[in-house]
Amino acid sequence: QVQLVESGGGLVQAGGSLRLSCAASGRIARINVLRWYRQAPGTQRELVAAIASGDITNYADSVKDRFTISRDNAKKTVYLHMNSLKPEDTAVYYCNADLRTWYEPLRNYWGQGTQVTVSS
Repeated sequence: QVQLVESGGGLVQAGGSLRLSCAASGRIARINVLRWYRQAPGTQRELVAAIASGDITNYADSVKDRFTISRDNAKKTVYLHMNSLKPEDTAVYYCNADLRTWYEPLRNYWGQGTQVTVSS
């Protein structure tokens, strides 16, 4: 069974930094794309950053030059380094992956989410 488990969320002051982690577990054969989404209360879930094979990345305009997505293929883990945090970054952050296992074809998976709160 595939699981994505986020960690690293918490409370931080505006201007501070956090690093989120998402570890994938299971009989995973290949991870094609890893993504971070976020959702604030009363808003739609939005794509924050993505990283594909070859470490090709893209970012939402609102976080570009402040956030960095990276991956450790050996650990099957994706990170989101968040710098210069703003109160509007407050949200639940979700890990998302396109991957296949040794037994199943390519599918999309979600983590449970981790809360990030940025105080003024």
